[in-house]
Amino acid sequence: MDNGFELGAWVQKLYMLSTSDHASVVSMNLFVALLCGCIVIGHLLEENRWMNESITALIIGLCTGVVILLMSRGKSSHLLVFSEDLFFIYLLPPIIFNAGFQVKKKQFFRNFITIMLFGAFGTLISCAVISTGVMLFFKNLEIGYLDISDYLAIGAIFAATDSVCTLQVLSQDETPLLYSLVFGEGVVNDATSVVLFNAIQTSDLTTTDPTIALHFIGSFLYLFLASTLLGVVTGLLSAFIIKKLYFGRHSTDREVALMILMAYLSYILAELFYLSGILTVFFCGIVMSHYTWHNVTESSRITTKHAFATLSFVAETFIFLYVGMDALDIEKWRFVSESPGTSVAVSSTLLCLVLLGRAAFVFPLSFLINLTKKSRNEHITFGQQVIIWWAGLMRGAVSMALAYNKFTRSGHTELRPHAIMITSTITVVLFSTMVCGLMTQPLIRLLLPHPKQSSSAASSSSNTPRSVRVPLLGHQQDSEADLSDEHPPTSLRMLLTTPTHTVHRCWRKFDDAFMRPVFGGRGFVPFVPGSPTEQNPH
Repeated sequence: MDNGFELGAWVQKLYMLSTSDHASVVSMNLFVALLCGCIVIGHLLEENRWMNESITALIIGLCTGVVILLMSRGKSSHLLVFSEDLFFIYLLPPIIFNAGFQVKKKQFFRNFITIMLFGAFGTLISCAVISTGVMLFFKNLEIGYLDISDYLAIGAIFAATDSVCTLQVLSQDETPLLYSLVFGEGVVNDATSVVLFNAIQTSDLTTTDPTIALHFIGSFLYLFLASTLLGVVTGLLSAFIIKKLYFGRHSTDREVALMILMAYLSYILAELFYLSGILTVFFCGIVMSHYTWHNVTESSRITTKHAFATLSFVAETFIFLYVGMDALDIEKWRFVSESPGTSVAVSSTLLCLVLLGRAAFVFPLSFLINLTKKSRNEHITFGQQVIIWWAGLMRGAVSMALAYNKFTRSGHTELRPHAIMITSTITVVLFSTMVCGLMTQPLIRLLLPHPKQSSSAASSSSNTPRSVRVPLLGHQQDSEADLSDEHPPTSLRMLLTTPTHTVHRCWRKFDDAFMRPVFGGRGFVPFVPGSPTEQNPH
């Protein structure tokens, strides 16, 4: 009798498990179909002056959430439950790696000081402004108890920008300085925000002991430097292995697989050692594009270039699609339904602080940077400053993920103050992405009139997919430009007047003499039949 009862219970459990698995399969089918829809609709709206792929995915997510909400009779609005692991372990690495892999290194490092000022120092200023503002205003809004670490975490969460809408409109060829600044600041800003958030989470900020502040600063610097070093070392290791063993003479599949796995390994190692995976995988991408990419066969270069771009594109679309659906999650809005005015006040306050936090460093730092530039061609014009300020107003996936990390447990919210912060984050992300994103292209056209392009340039551009056009074809040009020799600095005065260019020349000499012979790269890969160096001399 007992055996029969246990067997029946086991069969019932197996049925429930199979039903649950089938529901997951149905959810994934719908989600993949929605991703395909986003790609098709985004292609049809390619020439639209208002829409872009991020906004398209967000709107489709919202519409899908409404349909699911109606079909479930108000019980749920999304197909998948938010998972921090899904975001940080699977979706974010390909996006950040591709950003480092596709960056035009010469422009990035030529403006490295400016990018670091905006991306690192500017993020700290923005975090300080937002944290101070929420401490002053939230106490009057009666949202509940939040401690000092919560306020600082809110500053780090809303200091993280999402400049993807601006980058989709800017041209790297027409405005190389502006594109480089917006692109570089966006990546460094994300890394700095995550490092800052982790430092806040691991520090005891309840006491006012001065040693706590020193420990916090030390933790931040350690995370920043160690993460960068790990990314560089992993990238160099991949270059050395592929150069020495040269898998391409037997199988191009192996070298492609090794590049992809080594890129992902850098991120996982950073998470293993409690470092910043964003910073690690970004610099790993830069190093791999400078060395490893030149050590593989021509077919592998094309494959990896498109593979990394495709993975990044799908991950970005996935994130915006999910954010749109999760915006209507009933569980989170139930906490604020009794006092909607409080939620509106919190969201409005955060939006104003985001505007103020950006302005607090973009315009003052641009003024100081312009003072150090002798040529007016290198100045950041006021119109460009406005675009840099505007590009950083949008909040996206990183802010959402950090907010979930701080104010939820396994995707669920239990406390009213935490629910208000989650719904306010969703509101800010939706408003900034929709409103600012829709106005980005008209604003850029107003402030930066594009010169008329020649018909040949236009035809070649129109026949090239966006994933190839921006800016993956920059590796070869950059490498060749880096090899062009110039007169070296002859005095300390030149080092002081043009530090960036002087350091660039010194690095180029060191790279040619010591790094490339060991780790490969254009011009130093040993000749092997079928290798990248086997080229037609004519």
